[in-house]
Amino acid sequence: MSNKVRKAVIPVAGLGTRLLPVTKSVPKELLPIVDVPAIQVIVEECMASGIEEVIFITGRGKGAIEDHFDFSYELENILESRGKSKELEAVKKASNLIRTITVRQKKPLGLGHAILQAKDVIGDEPFLVVLPDDIISADPPCAKQLIDVYDKYGEGVVSILQVADDEVSRYGIIDGETWEDDLVRVRVMVEKPAPAESPSNLAIIGRYILPPEIFTYLEETEVGAGGEIQLTDALQRLARERALIGYKFTGRRHDTGDRFGYLTANIDAALRRPDLSKKLWTYIKSLDENDFK
Repeated sequence: MSNKVRKAVIPVAGLGTRLLPVTKSVPKELLPIVDVPAIQVIVEECMASGIEEVIFITGRGKGAIEDHFDFSYELENILESRGKSKELEAVKKASNLIRTITVRQKKPLGLGHAILQAKDVIGDEPFLVVLPDDIISADPPCAKQLIDVYDKYGEGVVSILQVADDEVSRYGIIDGETWEDDLVRVRVMVEKPAPAESPSNLAIIGRYILPPEIFTYLEETEVGAGGEIQLTDALQRLARERALIGYKFTGRRHDTGDRFGYLTANIDAALRRPDLSKKLWTYIKSLDENDFK
């Protein structure tokens, strides 16, 4: 058994209904953040955090994600023959990033069920879960921040963010007592509560470090809200029987499954690029709100 977090599970079986109609034919994970697919941004975060292997949990119609991280000999040969070295380098980068494994989730039974599909690949070691809708601009990467917390305490960790009271019904919400700065010992978890019934406004965001015991908990979890196996139910048991730490991460989070969050992720990424930042700032400063009424 290894206590080092070496593997990451990325569930990519979702339909992306919030971004229809574009996601009718294009997996939402391949929509670009400027010119890099969102899923590649996520994989690069995993790599920068010390992850050695990524497990994609896929579904029907998501084969293009696997193809993106594979070699494309025809395209590479064409680019090389045309002397397009910059474009060739960008194409090769995706296929050379990291070892990837694909596991099919044959039935859409929720996030908990998706993670359970990785049991045989993960084995008896802790692992990272990254939800690809959540792109987080951070230095060090958000995943690395969580891994550092796990390395210190050896317990499960979830990233948390304070949200507005009228937004709690969109998230899993936690409550507990302060462990130390930016850390909360989780005692209560509620999935998408009504604002009047929410125990706090601390929301779980899409980064988790989970011990291998979570697979047993998921196998024993009964079908919950929406006819799905809820990860929240298994995390609640983990918090009760072992410990679960909520970590208030440092960084700027974008929900790219939402139209506005997708736009802000693109703006954020563009403003961090030397080739685009100056031009984009100039354009933004030239705008007049009255021109768009």
